[in-house]
Amino acid sequence: MSSTHIGFPPETVAVFLLLSVGAILIDLFMHRDDKPIQLKSAVMWSIFWVVISFAFAGFLYANHGAEVASLFVTGYALEKVLSIDNLFVMMAIFSWFAVPDGYRHRVLYWGVIGAIVFRGIFVAIGTSLLSLGPWVEMVFAVIVCWTAVMMLRSGDDDDAIEDYSEHLAYRLVKRFFPIWPKLTSHAFLLKQSEVDAELAKPENADVQVGRVGKASYYATPLMLCLAVVELSDVMFAFDSVPAVIAVSKEPLIVYSAMMFAILGLRTLYFVLEALKQYLVHLEKAVIVLLFFIALKLGLNATAHIFHHEYTISAMASLAVVGVVLFCGVFASFVFPENDEAEATK
Repeated sequence: MSSTHIGFPPETVAVFLLLSVGAILIDLFMHRDDKPIQLKSAVMWSIFWVVISFAFAGFLYANHGAEVASLFVTGYALEKVLSIDNLFVMMAIFSWFAVPDGYRHRVLYWGVIGAIVFRGIFVAIGTSLLSLGPWVEMVFAVIVCWTAVMMLRSGDDDDAIEDYSEHLAYRLVKRFFPIWPKLTSHAFLLKQSEVDAELAKPENADVQVGRVGKASYYATPLMLCLAVVELSDVMFAFDSVPAVIAVSKEPLIVYSAMMFAILGLRTLYFVLEALKQYLVHLEKAVIVLLFFIALKLGLNATAHIFHHEYTISAMASLAVVGVVLFCGVFASFVFPENDEAEATK
């Protein structure tokens, strides 16, 4: 792990906030309608997010040097790759809740906002814990390694459909809100008056809902879906944050890398949804990277404990992430037969 220290220089923080907040506002303005995002548009927006991210990397290079820029790019690439598995989980969630394509980007938008907030909290906690000593890195290494092992063991269960009605987030929403069982536009919550208006429609004559007070709100399936997405992402953060912290202890580098990677996930989702059948080996690449990160964390920790000199540099980490990602994508296009054959069994 690099010992490069930059702290929180005002100019760098200002540029980071300007780029990230400005990009969020642009994205919100451009995708405010309930229309599906077409593949061409999703690809162009994904490229836009990558350009914004590398613009910040260029700023870091110019103001803090090549090592800081490489740490940012490595963390960014790592978070982006690890997030792909999370996006596949979101695809399953949307499918189970039968969320129309036109509403998915709305759920993803609030999911991204939640991810930004929770990543900030986890990065602050994680980088603070590292100050307690190298044993914390060992714990992080075990967490990341365990995640890789579980992904490896669950490889044969990819076709299993999870019942999200038993999900903790689903049950928590039901505990605090009565449920309106039908999608109503893009609303997450409905007022009592809106539910009464819906019940007055002939097609809803057989719908039974409970009442909780005069001013109660009802959760729609879109709200249930969002809650499951948010909690799933929180659980994912327990793995991804230690992985990116393996790159650098610097909170600004870690958080900016994760945030720029997260900001592009909404449009990347629609690209992956279209290309999912062709990226059959990408999850294997994610597993390999998790084992690599666990190794890197373990070497960092034992270097402090046993005073050896076996560590992995920032540039070497960036090279490994790039090569493994390339191999995963390349193998998916060159050797698709095995996975497709298994899918037809």
